[in-house]
Amino acid sequence: MNGLDFPRVGVLPSGQLDAITDVGDIRVGHCTLDEGNVHTGVTVVLPNDDPLMQKPLAASCIFNGFGKSVGLMQMAELGCLETPLALTNTFSVGAIATAQIRAAVSAHPEVGREWSTVNPLVLECNDGYLNDIQSLAVTEKHYIEACASASREFRQGSVGAGRGMSCFHLKGGIGSASRIAECGGQAFTVGALVLSNFGKAEHCLLAGRPVGHLLQERLDRIGAEAAVLAAAPEKGSIIMLLATDAPLDVLQLGRLARRAGNGLARTGSLFGHGSGDVAIAFSSSQHLPQLAESAVPLLHAPDGWMDRLFQAAAEATEQAIFKALFLRNRLAGAMAIDGPPFRKFCRNGVISYGAKNRNSSGSEYGENDAHFDFCGY
Repeated sequence: MNGLDFPRVGVLPSGQLDAITDVGDIRVGHCTLDEGNVHTGVTVVLPNDDPLMQKPLAASCIFNGFGKSVGLMQMAELGCLETPLALTNTFSVGAIATAQIRAAVSAHPEVGREWSTVNPLVLECNDGYLNDIQSLAVTEKHYIEACASASREFRQGSVGAGRGMSCFHLKGGIGSASRIAECGGQAFTVGALVLSNFGKAEHCLLAGRPVGHLLQERLDRIGAEAAVLAAAPEKGSIIMLLATDAPLDVLQLGRLARRAGNGLARTGSLFGHGSGDVAIAFSSSQHLPQLAESAVPLLHAPDGWMDRLFQAAAEATEQAIFKALFLRNRLAGAMAIDGPPFRKFCRNGVISYGAKNRNSSGSEYGENDAHFDFCGY
């Protein structure tokens, strides 16, 4: 493996799809906007068919709070989800939160009347470098379309909420992975999905190997704009979602969420001053019924299981970040890679400035550009 090949990280086995959808009945859907100067979208993670009626236990960890997400406060207070987890750009949080409320009211007219109000959960990263974020292009209908498209198999890379994201001054986006942990003679799965939009090229670690100098050397060949990027402070973000079928309570899910930070740090992230780094861990096996009339029995996993689950969380998160970096528009569970390039960062990891040409894979790059084909596996 040379310095910039796609890495398979960790030692634990992956699930069938090597994706968050290896856990329970989770499905993932996207709606991608990619026209003119608009490169953005919505990604949703559906934990079950109706998370308001069967509320998955959940907890979060905020590593660096430079972010505008909605719904984290009540989730921390009550320890559960009530809607799908939605990802989008910073300026679209309000539109998607409204869409989640409308969807809940449409499905359950009691919401906000006989029942309490619903807690929308929308997490964001700023894609304004590549997307005209001021256009406010994302609307409520795009959330509905993303939910309608949700399935176990889903595309990764520059798709959905990840369409305009960048990572280590290369392309970023959506990535997902899973790891299986043996605990007490049973096999449990931890799945991760990330919206990756962080990092400076010089800091990049690839499976523990410092490759930032290789990236920066090639970026330096591009010219003045790359030099500006290198000199600027790190101000990206990442959202990390973890799901597990292990019988963890809310306290244990919070501990699991914190281990996403281990996977993030392994890639070279510094949790920079201007970065919104947020993790959520939720359960596919433990729920709180909306209409419970008596005490709900919940399980607490033995402490002896936690280290192996922590390992699975760290490995799956790190792997998911590399998938977001390397993959252009890949379907989970398939090896085919497709999708067009975009403006300054090509979808397949090629940095593109200046006059456009075609490389052997059909992607565009500048005549004198350094280019890294990060999708070839």
